[in-house]
Amino acid sequence: MAYPTVSAPYGLKPINLIGGQVFAGSTRNLPIQYGYATNIGYGDFVTLSRGTVGRLSVTSSAGAGNVGIFLGCSYTSPATKQKLFSQYWPGGTLAGDAVAIVTDDPDTLFKAVVCSSGVVVASSSIPVVGQNIQMLDNGMSTVTGNSLGAVAGVTATPATTGTFPLRVVGVVPDTAYSASGIGSSASTTITLTTGLSTAILAGADVAYIAPNGQLVETGSFVTAGYVAGATSITLNQAIAVPGGITAIPGGSTIVFTNYPEVLVKINFGQHAYYTATASA
Repeated sequence: MAYPTVSAPYGLKPINLIGGQVFAGSTRNLPIQYGYATNIGYGDFVTLSRGTVGRLSVTSSAGAGNVGIFLGCSYTSPATKQKLFSQYWPGGTLAGDAVAIVTDDPDTLFKAVVCSSGVVVASSSIPVVGQNIQMLDNGMSTVTGNSLGAVAGVTATPATTGTFPLRVVGVVPDTAYSASGIGSSASTTITLTTGLSTAILAGADVAYIAPNGQLVETGSFVTAGYVAGATSITLNQAIAVPGGITAIPGGSTIVFTNYPEVLVKINFGQHAYYTATASA
């Protein structure tokens, strides 16, 4: 049983720097324009324009002026005249001293939830590591103050598109959980003689147990979610990995692993600090 359960996306959460460098929590304070009208949630992308921060809607590319991820803000409340520290920026706040707390290091590594569409949690897989990926812009929650942005899951093949905003660096094993069944594969279909032990998510990783007890990754993932008991599973592509493995042998224990969270980095050229064009 995975702990904790991943039930919804939360934007991007900084956890480390690429290469295992320590993330010391360093951030930059950038001004928010008096009365800026759009809510900005913790974990949202932000842009810099005319020296002030604004929310950046990110899907297939980061867009101009991307300076990092919003991690809350501070401002003087126009109602109480007291200094507030907030998880999110409430759009339209009439505060002249508002500043956004932004993690702006281009080498920051983030944790994010994978969704198939909107806020429907899906899975990533081992074959997606090293590929580029898109975002789903779902706005934010004023209840939690968090972004609802998610990493877009389940494409026909892992993406190599250079303009996509994120690079997948790894999967998160802490919240992963698995299902299994006995069967084999042919082309893009897995046929199970014993049905799934529990449900699997769209995009789940596929591996099998070799006769020597070792786990063999197939380099493929499932294209849709399946309920417990399912016996026919469709793969994104036929198995073909280094070492000459092209199919799962009959009678194998096949393991489907759900990875609802991934580790990502803002892709090269998608961060304003890594582009020659300055923010206007």
